[in-house]
Amino acid sequence: MNRPWVVGITGASGVVYGVRLCRFLLAQGLTVHLVVTEAGWRVLHDELNWQVTGRKEALAEHFPAETGQLIYHPIQDIGASIASGSFRTEGMVIIPCSMGTLSGLAHGSSGNLLERAADVMLKEGRKLLVVPRETPLHAVHLENMLTLTRLGARIIPAMPAFYQLPQTLDEMIDYMVGRVLDSMGLEHNLYARWGEHDE
Repeated sequence: MNRPWVVGITGASGVVYGVRLCRFLLAQGLTVHLVVTEAGWRVLHDELNWQVTGRKEALAEHFPAETGQLIYHPIQDIGASIASGSFRTEGMVIIPCSMGTLSGLAHGSSGNLLERAADVMLKEGRKLLVVPRETPLHAVHLENMLTLTRLGARIIPAMPAFYQLPQTLDEMIDYMVGRVLDSMGLEHNLYARWGEHDE
């Protein structure tokens, strides 16, 4: 039986990555526990034009009935299942991850459910994949990434590649989501791998 994945969406630009990842996981029949920060909801509105006044309604509209199950947790619900290490999951992906959230993770602040769920992944030795989206980066950003890496997290910056000659924005999005799926250990065909078509 496949254990669920936790997905966090923060207020960094690039929320489309998180939405695309959730849609892929649900289409594979997996259970996704979703946490969105307050700033994340704002960016869903600003970048994807989601109407987010009714949040559960927004999720129902943009994640219609899928093979898998989407479970939404409000950001301040510190009593949620994913706040406990005894609740078993495969791991967590924060996509995209703002520098504010990155700082909270690196310093173990657990100031909201997203940070607490990530802290659980670290203390339980589960996968924690962080997809930061910021440029340029200053020393504190880099030090926080190094701290998380030393704690066992994997940092996957939102840096699309171009060797597969993307023709559309969707192809560039799928490349990044595919790289995240690679680190999750999940099979996919979202992008053409280097050398796979060599004769």
